[in-house]
Amino acid sequence: MLQGKGFRVALVTDGRMSGASGKVPAAIHVSPEAASGGPLALLRDGDLVRLDAPAGKLEALVDAAEWSQRRPATLADAQRAGNGHGVGRELFAGMRRNALAAEEGACTWL
Repeated sequence: MLQGKGFRVALVTDGRMSGASGKVPAAIHVSPEAASGGPLALLRDGDLVRLDAPAGKLEALVDAAEWSQRRPATLADAQRAGNGHGVGRELFAGMRRNALAAEEGACTWL
């Protein structure tokens, strides 16, 4: 819908998705993943991100000095527990708990 209104849209996630992007340029299975303290955990609301799909490049447009001072975002235990419920999320709790990083095959049964 946003593209239809003239907005430039891309999807960046460390989630495992299937068919979610359609015509939207997407960087899916980004690793190292945010949950492992990777660069996605350093992004904050309002940060600009450049996705150059043809070049295979994903870049946070944040001042280097500020970026180097950031620490990965974390959830308090109560937030983590609350985030796992509602809208069917409890159905996938085991997968979230056991999923490996993308470069390890993203397996959930090991």
